Amino acid sequence: MIESTVFLTADDQPIFLGQALRYLESSGRLESVIWDIIRQYIIEQEIQTIDELDIGTDLIDQVVMDFRLEHQLTDYKTFQEWLINEGLDYASFRQEIGYNLKLEKLKTQITEQNIQEYFIERKIFLDRVVLSRLVVEEQALAEELKSQILEDGASFEQLVQEYSIEDDRIFNGMMGAVSRGTMPDVLRASVDVAQPRELIGPIEIERLWYLVRVEKFLEASLAEELKEQLKDELFEQWLEKKIQNINVQLQVDF
Repeated sequence: MIESTVFLTADDQPIFLGQALRYLESSGRLESVIWDIIRQYIIEQEIQTIDELDIGTDLIDQVVMDFRLEHQLTDYKTFQEWLINEGLDYASFRQEIGYNLKLEKLKTQITEQNIQEYFIERKIFLDRVVLSRLVVEEQALAEELKSQILEDGASFEQLVQEYSIEDDRIFNGMMGAVSRGTMPDVLRASVDVAQPRELIGPIEIERLWYLVRVEKFLEASLAEELKEQLKDELFEQWLEKKIQNINVQLQVDF
């Protein structure tokens, strides 16, 4: 049966479901496709079984209007053309919006009790520090350059351009915003007790010697954008656990 079920056509030639599954298996993608299917199955099951996720038509209407305003689709004809280009009709468009609203409610329901704790747990990776660096191969040179900066008033930026072996010397050693959690422990320990514009080091990292200037601390706060990011992460973790506890068996031979 599976061999005679047309899955799609390519240049009017049929590709049967069995063929499609073999193609996915030979390319190593069958497992990920099955994972995606089970993931979607779990989401839809949860949405269907939780009454609190009912979405009123007024809310859908408002979201539709907001979407049309944001994307400059207020003109009826322009909106209809957009629907056609997207392969949608108005009913399916509203249905899609309703589904997305329910999904967001489901995410909130599952994650809201743990979001603060998760934020604290992840904070070391969410906090960032803007750093500049001067990197050389010898400790004695690093000590000498630090002395020139602190005692002789030499320009950190000028010394970076003259002596640093890293490519970012053309940007005066500016590394940009670095996650605290990804720093080597020896560097993070010094950065955490430093003040903005303070020069720290020399610090040895992977046989190189660093002079690091702390430009600015960017402490993470649980603002809306970050909250949404963490909510998505928690939801994916919840989904992964649900999937791992499901006994999945492929019911077809191909």
